[in-house]
Amino acid sequence: MVCGGFTCSKNALASLNVVYMLVGLLLVIVAAWGKGFGLVSSIHIIGGVIAVGVFLLLIAIVGLIGAIHHHQVMLFFYMVILFVVFLFQFGVSSSCLAMNRGQQVTLLNSTWGMLNNKTKTDLEKQLDCCGLFNVTDSHAQFDQDLQNCQALCRTKGYCYTCGDKMLQHATEALKILGGVGLFFSFTEILGVWLAVRYRNQKDPRANPSAFL
Repeated sequence: MVCGGFTCSKNALASLNVVYMLVGLLLVIVAAWGKGFGLVSSIHIIGGVIAVGVFLLLIAIVGLIGAIHHHQVMLFFYMVILFVVFLFQFGVSSSCLAMNRGQQVTLLNSTWGMLNNKTKTDLEKQLDCCGLFNVTDSHAQFDQDLQNCQALCRTKGYCYTCGDKMLQHATEALKILGGVGLFFSFTEILGVWLAVRYRNQKDPRANPSAFL
């Protein structure tokens, strides 16, 4: 039997969704691990990572059940949702790869403003820095961050700003994130193609419930 056959398509789609399930579980476990060890204390960050992991896990379960039972409705919703995820992830990954230094600074400023004080303190301790940038739109905010800073560098009399430290590796990190995102986005479009192909194939066993 050639690889384009019914059984091969079924096994390939099922295997791909098993991988998605493992990735989803990994995201949930890593988020729980980070929270347990106090690496990240923000409930928004933890909740966001867990939500992505659970969402990916649910989609993978739908795809796996649809592949096993050749369920037309489940496969249809699976490929539609996966295609929407592909479009979103492809756009975000391309933006990461195309982002210049000025855009990185703007993104850091907006993100820093949304963080609560506890998360800022955690980042400052981990990176051994204080505040985001010396020159900001709000000098009062920078002074407040500096006063609340508990980084070890405060005892040495001088601290680098967290923004400067982040920008040192921001370009490399964005390239890695963009590259990984693009890689997974193409696996998603592969999943859509497999679902479409498999959904339109006839079960050689001629099972009457195969197209329910």
